[in-house]
Amino acid sequence: MEYRTLGRTGLQVSEIGYGAWGIGGGMWVGAQEDESVRALHQAIELGVNFIDTARGYNDSERIVGRVVREHGGEDLYVATKVPPLSDTFPAPSGLDPMQTFPGAHIRENLETSLRVSGLEAFDVFQFHVWSDEWVGRGDWLETVDALKQEGKIRAFGVSINDYQPENALELIGTGVVDTVQVIYNVFHQQPEEQLLPACAEHGVGVIVRVSLDEGGLTGRVGAGTEFPEGDWRNVYFGGDRLRQLGERVDALVADVGIERDELAEYALRYVLTSPAVSTVIAGMRSVRNVERNAAVSDGRPLAEDRRAALARHRWERNFYQPA
Repeated sequence: MEYRTLGRTGLQVSEIGYGAWGIGGGMWVGAQEDESVRALHQAIELGVNFIDTARGYNDSERIVGRVVREHGGEDLYVATKVPPLSDTFPAPSGLDPMQTFPGAHIRENLETSLRVSGLEAFDVFQFHVWSDEWVGRGDWLETVDALKQEGKIRAFGVSINDYQPENALELIGTGVVDTVQVIYNVFHQQPEEQLLPACAEHGVGVIVRVSLDEGGLTGRVGAGTEFPEGDWRNVYFGGDRLRQLGERVDALVADVGIERDELAEYALRYVLTSPAVSTVIAGMRSVRNVERNAAVSDGRPLAEDRRAALARHRWERNFYQPA
């Protein structure tokens, strides 16, 4: 496992992190706690030391806290998120920060997360949505600074609204944020334009989510794929998206010259080619997926011709808009 510096925090985090949304149940149907625990233990054994969870991920904080405590003494870093008081995802324009992240709400949720996880502090504490309209308004920054002083959080970050990477540039420029979490993958390359350069300039750590397009870049999803009833991927890949995805994946693997079962590896390597990226939090609910994804962090750079071929398959679309 290779490690990178998480921006100005100075933390040395694994290139492949553990995205714990899927292990808490809820919107991801089929998660089994015993399997999730085995997968997370195996990830740690393979060198993964950065784990991302959230207050809104059902039982995820409890499971993560349990496993981390069982590995007491190891250098493991846990990030969590506080949901907006408005419970609106993504954050629409026009909301006052006192409607989304008032100080009392931030503190109450952090205390709950600490209690549920059994941890003494979180290494990264993030807002689960963000809007640059909130810069310089509300009491959220005062509360974050107080929580840092109390030793309950070590770094502050935001999870940028889906497909809105420019909607954090003003915040980054203020110097008050330590990390940002953003969707970035072969299809969604927009962060390369402004966000990643801004983070590099200001020393902000970058946590990449949805690097495999919720499974779309694994080579195992396409026309005819069926998800369990109640699974949110039925919405994410709704409409005509499965057919479109299948055609695009066929074209991509042919152009790059790889097999479909190699796609996930190349998709992860693509994201890791950016030096601004600190860690990629892949969702890994099984030991098999842990071993496959962790193996990508082997110090071997992606060949430039392969990277260029992958970049030709940019497919900007918005999950919140019809296909």
